[in-house]
Amino acid sequence: MGRTPRCSKDSTLNRGTWTAREDFILSEYIKTHGEGRWRSTPQNTGLKRCGKSCRMRWLNYLCPDIKRGDISPDEEDLILRLHGLLGNRWSLIAGRLPGRTDNEIKNYWNTRLSRKRQSLRQKKTFPKLLLQLK
Repeated sequence: MGRTPRCSKDSTLNRGTWTAREDFILSEYIKTHGEGRWRSTPQNTGLKRCGKSCRMRWLNYLCPDIKRGDISPDEEDLILRLHGLLGNRWSLIAGRLPGRTDNEIKNYWNTRLSRKRQSLRQKKTFPKLLLQLK
């Protein structure tokens, strides 16, 4: 009744850092068979990982369409505006930024932009406070 667990609590599964060999095996498998069917990927490749781990590794690190490097000021501005409209819906925001992953945008928001937005808000309200005090 229902689906089986995505990963058995088996101690034979590798956890932690992926090796270059595992990355190569996963990349070659996806080149041959395409993306998808992530639950069966570990059995078909011989990787001792769960399907979710394979999917996340591909989507966040190995996919050739991913844009690497710093986020440009234009992208930063777009993230700020979209976050104002959509909130924390990272996958929708990432859909408007080609080559960027939702995980990357979420991490960038949490490490840099949320503080930047707070400081911008304080700068806008500070003059109003001075006027009210006079």
